[in-house]
Amino acid sequence: MTTGAGGDVPALAEAAAVLAAEAARFASFGWMRGTSGNLSVVTGRDPLRLAVTASGIDKGELTAADVVLVDGDGTAVRGGRPSTEAALHARVVRLTGAGAVVHVHTVASVAMARRRPAGVVLRGLEMLKGLGLPADGPAVVLPVIANSQDMRVLGDRLAAAREPDVPAVVVAGHGLYVWGADPREARHRTEVVEWLLELALLEPPDPDGGR
Repeated sequence: MTTGAGGDVPALAEAAAVLAAEAARFASFGWMRGTSGNLSVVTGRDPLRLAVTASGIDKGELTAADVVLVDGDGTAVRGGRPSTEAALHARVVRLTGAGAVVHVHTVASVAMARRRPAGVVLRGLEMLKGLGLPADGPAVVLPVIANSQDMRVLGDRLAAAREPDVPAVVVAGHGLYVWGADPREARHRTEVVEWLLELALLEPPDPDGGR
């Protein structure tokens, strides 16, 4: 998704419609309860612009009018008040080159962060193919990072912990961040990562609390 010929407005309108539909889907799964979670999509790269869901909005009721255009620092350029985590979305985009970022508050992600604070090891599962990883390849680690209300600190932690082949990070006590080339890929990856976390949650915890 790129900025339209008429400037930010056409790109924002297109992105807003997509984000409203994606928010409704995730809310229907119970992954964005209350007003939790936020979504973004890149509308321009030079300068960086992202469409981000507004703060304090029930994601099951979110409309295209509830989407804000922000700059590369997460500051609103057009629209209302963006999520306070817009700056982290922009940081993820700069780090990974992603075109869309999903942040959901799922029970499995929070529970597994408590159980596996050093990271969640994944191996031998067909669903790994949904992340572009081989089912029979070496184990991969889904990183878990400590939470912070300071998006710069949280961004630094994400940058230090992220695995290049794993397009997701769990924030302890908070939720899951997943990214992709576009909203569709980010959605598919989110669904795959959440499936993997739900499966891991069903497995008995290690007595020593390790990976």
